[in-house]
Amino acid sequence: MSRAATSQLSFADWELMRQGLELEPMLQAISDLLDDHEGLVAKIRGDLRRGLKNPDTGRNGLAPQEVLRSLVLMRVKNWDYRELRERIADGYTLRQFTKFGCRPVPKHNAFHRAFTRLTPATLQAVNQLVVKAAVDLGLEDGSKLRVDTTVVQTDIHYPTDGTLLWDAVRVLSRSLGRFGELLERRIDGFRNRTRAARRRMQALQRMSATQRLRQQTAKYRELIAIAEQLVACARAALAKFRNTHGKDLHSDLAIAALRDEIGHYCGLADRVVDQARRRVLEGEQVPNAEKIYSIFEPHTDLIKRGKVQTPVEFGHKVLLAESARGLITQYQVLGGNPPDEQHVGRSLERHKKTFGRAPGLYGADRGFYSERNLTLCQRSGVEVVCIPQSGGKKVPEREAYEKTPAFKQGQRFRAGIEGRISVLFRGRGMKRCLAEGIERFEMLIGAAVLANNLMNIASWLSSPAARRRRAA
Repeated sequence: MSRAATSQLSFADWELMRQGLELEPMLQAISDLLDDHEGLVAKIRGDLRRGLKNPDTGRNGLAPQEVLRSLVLMRVKNWDYRELRERIADGYTLRQFTKFGCRPVPKHNAFHRAFTRLTPATLQAVNQLVVKAAVDLGLEDGSKLRVDTTVVQTDIHYPTDGTLLWDAVRVLSRSLGRFGELLERRIDGFRNRTRAARRRMQALQRMSATQRLRQQTAKYRELIAIAEQLVACARAALAKFRNTHGKDLHSDLAIAALRDEIGHYCGLADRVVDQARRRVLEGEQVPNAEKIYSIFEPHTDLIKRGKVQTPVEFGHKVLLAESARGLITQYQVLGGNPPDEQHVGRSLERHKKTFGRAPGLYGADRGFYSERNLTLCQRSGVEVVCIPQSGGKKVPEREAYEKTPAFKQGQRFRAGIEGRISVLFRGRGMKRCLAEGIERFEMLIGAAVLANNLMNIASWLSSPAARRRRAA
């Protein structure tokens, strides 16, 4: 992928530098910060070299600093891969920021291949280095902390038993058709049942509530039978052609990949069939932990947060902790739908590890409230604990405390994290993850947080007061 840490400047690059080509202040401040902290680039270099037999030989790929800067630019501007490539190729200033200079900009899929080599752990480490840089620069002291959870959606359609069964049938039918074409043989017992499954799925969707009581069971039996028949046919084909090879190396690789794909979707189809049978035919209440909501994103969780407009969400819960200056010092993708009150202790421990002491003010909404958490915050050294009581009758002391100016001011500070979440959703592309897999999901969260932190630090550094301090 990448051998060189930096790229050699050309004569055209020197000419642009001589002409005084300047970046906009925000990007210039981010560029200066990245130049001053080589540890960020070193983390990226480790991922790009991971798994390569001879990382120092072969054709040059994207340099680590080009990968890091392009990833930051992509999330700052909320572009997709194609627009990222086109904007960099068309603009001298963006070429200067990403360090491409006057060299050809690779195609969009080269950026995709480079970004997918990065791991969530690396971005977590990069974000920690950015927070440490802000502390070293005196921009953040960790005196205040506000936490909240939100839900980032995965890229799935609304799941029903009918649509999940239809997904399983159409994907397996398509894969088996390609498998037969590559083998140039007929697969015994295979018929493309996509249309039959789609008709039954659409019939289920068109049913009214009254019709469902009388007619849905029969339709589900037919749909489940189609799916089971196709899964049995797929497994029989895998067993029969286990040792069959293609006519050339390319065909062998394609056949091996299809074998893995068919086996993967057969396992997911079994879960979908079992779930539909238990829920619809047997009337069983299937626990959420045993359900599957997509065969394309099987890691998706069902989240209920008591929201009126969105009572049910499909994705993952994300914990965010923000400092007084808008710096996201902690983030974590949570599994399942754990209650918010579980995260107070861990967030305090991480804050102590980063800043060496507990925050003077800890702000959260009522979902984080418990007597244990209040005691934990006080014992940790938090002076003002701004967590409103949830439910129950308040004792006079508690009611008086929540009316104090310090508590009210802390709650006004806590409300600021709602605006930060909105910015991450609308401006950094964190509302819905279009990438596939839990690792890419965590990568999106890390990249959005990194872009947010770099923009905040750059805003402080590019302010007139900061420039005067640096000059002094």
